[in-house]
Amino acid sequence: MSIQRVSSKWDKTKVILNHPKLAPYIPDTRLYSPDHLKEMIEMYDTVYIKPDCGTFGHGVMRAEKERKPLLHVSPPVSIPPNYSYSLRYGVQKEEYSTLEELHQAISTHIKSKVYLVQQGIQLLRYQDRSFDLRVLTQKNLRNEWESTGFIGRVAAHGKVITNYHSGGAIGEFHTLLSAHTDVMTQARLKRKLGVLGEKIAEQLEQAYPRIKEIGLDVALDQQLHPWILEVNTLPCLYVFGKLSDKEPYRRIRKYAIAYGRITSSGSGRKKGSTNRSSRKTVPVTWKRQQA
Repeated sequence: MSIQRVSSKWDKTKVILNHPKLAPYIPDTRLYSPDHLKEMIEMYDTVYIKPDCGTFGHGVMRAEKERKPLLHVSPPVSIPPNYSYSLRYGVQKEEYSTLEELHQAISTHIKSKVYLVQQGIQLLRYQDRSFDLRVLTQKNLRNEWESTGFIGRVAAHGKVITNYHSGGAIGEFHTLLSAHTDVMTQARLKRKLGVLGEKIAEQLEQAYPRIKEIGLDVALDQQLHPWILEVNTLPCLYVFGKLSDKEPYRRIRKYAIAYGRITSSGSGRKKGSTNRSSRKTVPVTWKRQQA
């Protein structure tokens, strides 16, 4: 029986939002429309616009509301704040005077495709670069959900996303969090993320009974609250083998072989597999991440 993959971010988000205890971990996410863009950028100042079906971060944009500086006048008078809007994609940044102009610019990228607009989360930073986390959750040998891998994804300088194909890198979970919290808090957070991955997998399995693995893209805000940016049902596996602790990757491979994602040699592919363990990588401290 083949492993089930779900490409629509919106479909997966709706399933998770149906669980009242999981919904607080999902940023405000809606189908893109001019009205939703207006409502959300007024509420959050920063929003992400992303394709409903897409990989590697292709097509992701960030829109921001920015307050224009007021000119000094004499005598002082009460002037309502004046805003401009910016749109970033890749390393490009464009400025617009009105929301209508911003929407028109976004529309040139979207064309006829389905896109989502999502509340922007201010990410934690490591060495002046934003990072988020990837949590891997798999079916284990008892056919139960188990969170097996934790890794950080660090954005390239000037980029709005952390994906490998946009120049992102990967780093150790504890290394990235060491500047933000102590070791005990890191351990508690890791356990919390593991449980969260398992609960989300259980919820998604009710709608998609043949899924065997998920990758959670998790943003941590300044209070270390986790936000699930999206869930990948075809997560990258090989990068976990490049971390200093090799035991998690041995377990990841064992489970992936058992449910048919990869072959026992690791060099072949099963149906639906994207194993790339033979790919050349850079040293452990900063490694590029595919997924």
